[in-house]
Amino acid sequence: MTHQLRSNRPNRGLGPAVVTVAFLGAVIGGVGAPLITAVALDLDVPLDGAQWTLTITLFAGAIAAPVLGRLGSGPQRRATILITLGLVAVGGLLTAIPLPFAVLLIGRALQGLGLGVVALLMSVAREHLHAERAQTTIATVSVASTIGIGVAYPVMALIDQLAGLRTAYWVGFVLSLAAVIVAWRSIPEDAPGPRTRVDIPGAVLLGIGTLGILLVIAQRSVWDVPWIGASVLLVAMLTLAGWVAVERRTTGPLIDLTLFARGAVLRANAAMLTSGAGMYLLFSALTRYVQTPPDAGYGLGLSGVLAGAALIPFSVLGFFAGRLTPWLTARVSARWAFVIHAAFVALAAGVFAMSPGSLIVTLLSMAVLGFGVGGVSAIMPRLLLDDVPQKETSSVLSINQVIRSVGFSIGSALAGVMLAIATSTGAVFPDERGYSIIALCVLPLLALSVVFIAVAPRPWLPWNT
Repeated sequence: MTHQLRSNRPNRGLGPAVVTVAFLGAVIGGVGAPLITAVALDLDVPLDGAQWTLTITLFAGAIAAPVLGRLGSGPQRRATILITLGLVAVGGLLTAIPLPFAVLLIGRALQGLGLGVVALLMSVAREHLHAERAQTTIATVSVASTIGIGVAYPVMALIDQLAGLRTAYWVGFVLSLAAVIVAWRSIPEDAPGPRTRVDIPGAVLLGIGTLGILLVIAQRSVWDVPWIGASVLLVAMLTLAGWVAVERRTTGPLIDLTLFARGAVLRANAAMLTSGAGMYLLFSALTRYVQTPPDAGYGLGLSGVLAGAALIPFSVLGFFAGRLTPWLTARVSARWAFVIHAAFVALAAGVFAMSPGSLIVTLLSMAVLGFGVGGVSAIMPRLLLDDVPQKETSSVLSINQVIRSVGFSIGSALAGVMLAIATSTGAVFPDERGYSIIALCVLPLLALSVVFIAVAPRPWLPWNT
């Protein structure tokens, strides 16, 4: 019946349009990273404060994703996508207009909502495209939402250098409008049906709990006073426990916990958390290493623009891996496709650990890492959706987006902590061995993710029930 519905409603332009919107959303979300220093200098705010132009985007996307995912499971999916992208465009306008820093943060928070649209776009593809084309499109969307960040870095850094901070944000605003137009012209109308009820208490509890977890992971300053960090973590954990209790009792839960606890879904999310932490741990180390000045006794001393250009191999190979994944899964199982791509991430870590001082080796590591990240991102929806009803697609994928954000935050925080440990008292830069140690620490995280995915299910394991 589903296949017949798809074949009767061909839409040749839908796949490229969905990928385009996802890619533009990722680029918009990634605008903040290369502009942190420029914000600090132009708006005269501390560097830690400027860092919030990136952090608040991550927080907003992670908190909004479950609500958007639930709305995307009903007949208001198209409206949800268009309204959310409209808010992203409003956010882009607020960042571009020369207003106080607080307004800029509000704009960046609104831009972060675009990260929550990715799951809805995958849901559209799964419902309105033929099965094979849907699989390819979903894989590409998953990669585009990651690789687009690598594209944003060099482009926005160059625009900032040539034309200034606000011009870079104006470009983000224009891209936001382009995403709205493409979505408005391409996303099909939803079939009539009962409107989806959003579990407001559950959404509030999950949002507070997620915010607390991300805060203690991504903002190390929270731990400057240990009891404050511990209190935030405790409140977050208690809030999430309360959320689980609420979801189990409500008739219209924000997330179907029974579905979420299924073996395949649970294993895939566990693998996303651990592999995401490992991938971003290596990515953070590489991007910081290439910008370390030679005065430190090592490092490549690349400027912001050149450091961004170093991400081009990462993005190109990541996109290629995403396009290759459907071909690969036609020859091996999705589980083994994950193992293969995780092995490429491990290879990148090993290459960098052995010879971090070479520009060629570092760029090679970045390229191989991009291939691994692209492949893991592309195969993840397949691992999640094989046993999930179509109507729950956006809800399941939205939670995976949150878990990916948490994993990336853990990786970023680990990189900062480990490099801080490797920095001698009074020194400005960490010892070079700190980077090699980070690369080696990526390996057990990847090994754990492979265990979650590749080990054959056993009925006596708690995550296989």
